[in-house]
Amino acid sequence: HVQLVESGGGLVQAGESLRLSCAASGRRLGINTMCWYRQAPGKQRELVAVHISGGSTNYADSVKGRFTITRDNAKNAAFLEMNSLQPEDTAVYYCNAAGVDYAIWSNFDSWGQGTQVTVSS
Repeated sequence: HVQLVESGGGLVQAGESLRLSCAASGRRLGINTMCWYRQAPGKQRELVAVHISGGSTNYADSVKGRFTITRDNAKNAAFLEMNSLQPEDTAVYYCNAAGVDYAIWSNFDSWGQGTQVTVSS
């Protein structure tokens, strides 16, 4: 069972930055994709950023040019650098990872517990 632990959320003012971190537990993981989603109150969860093994990335239109997703493959970790934050970015941010756990020879698709990001105007 692959667990994801997120950190880095908080309360900031509009225009400021935050960096979210996500670390996957496991000894022999082959992670294909790591993503960040967010869910604002009363709204559906939406995909924010995707990092695919090999290095390609993609972003929701609403965050392009402001958010950057990176990975540290050696640490099974992903990061979301968020710049120029706006009140509409306020949400709970979730990390998702999918791949293969070679220790138990099984695929996985795991979610973090979520971290709150609040941007005040």
